[in-house]
Amino acid sequence: MIRRIWEKCVNYETVSYFICGVLTTLVDWGVFGLLNEGVQMDYRISTAISWFGAVVFAYVSNKLVVFRNYQFQPAYLWKEWWSFFAARAFSGILTMILMIVLVDTLSWGTFYLGGFEAGLYLAKAVVSAVNLVVNYVFSKLWIFKR
Repeated sequence: MIRRIWEKCVNYETVSYFICGVLTTLVDWGVFGLLNEGVQMDYRISTAISWFGAVVFAYVSNKLVVFRNYQFQPAYLWKEWWSFFAARAFSGILTMILMIVLVDTLSWGTFYLGGFEAGLYLAKAVVSAVNLVVNYVFSKLWIFKR
């Protein structure tokens, strides 16, 4: 029984989704850190811009690597992109709400280690984990379904 569960849960699709998800998260965090720390942009604006960059990266990596979908007809791509974007827009709104709740409402934004905004990045980590699961479900069941 454990072997069947393992084979169902650990396969090319789930492993490649995890790897692409980690890379997408690195894109998200890299852009966020650059804008938040380097440019001193408000965390809400940094979150929105980094989300968009991650969505573009995720679309390409999910389409080509995870779900191995090689249909490139313009009408198909257009429909697929907007389905992907709509699903990610939902998770983007969820991201923004969770960040505001954690950082502002629950005051995680006031937690510093030296001059480092530790609470802000802890909130970003929690939100990233939630997003990974939500985005997989949308991608698997709605966007790249066979």
